[in-house]
Amino acid sequence: MFQDPTFWVLVAFIGFIGVLVYFKVPGMVTKALDARAEKIQMDLEEADALLKEAQDLLASYQKKQRDSSDESQAIQARAREEAKRILENGRLRLEESLQRREKLAMDRITQAEASALSEIQALTVDIALDATHELLATNVSDDKANAMLNDAIKELPDRLN
Repeated sequence: MFQDPTFWVLVAFIGFIGVLVYFKVPGMVTKALDARAEKIQMDLEEADALLKEAQDLLASYQKKQRDSSDESQAIQARAREEAKRILENGRLRLEESLQRREKLAMDRITQAEASALSEIQALTVDIALDATHELLATNVSDDKANAMLNDAIKELPDRLN
């Protein structure tokens, strides 16, 4: 039995186990494993806390995104209304401006017509006076012309009043 290698392997194994127990290796291994398990547990708890914090942060950002989306839609709606109002205001101003210009053009046309009529009347009066002057100069004698002049001078005060 002492020559059997299996026996010596058994004795060495039992001796190894004895040395381990003597130096309290299993307690140290257990403590190391417990410490490792505790560290892993703390890491898991920290990871859970970080996960919860990340989920809360994600929910917060999603809410902010929804709020900003709603706000942007409201801003767009207000901008559309403002654009419609500005466009309508611009149309009204354009119409008013066109009406003022049309009235101004009509006033100018009326003034031009009045001016043309005045010029035509003045020209007609000048032509009539020239014709009358020439007619009187050629057809009326000096005595008759003096008599007509005296009559016109007498009637002048009545016509001025």
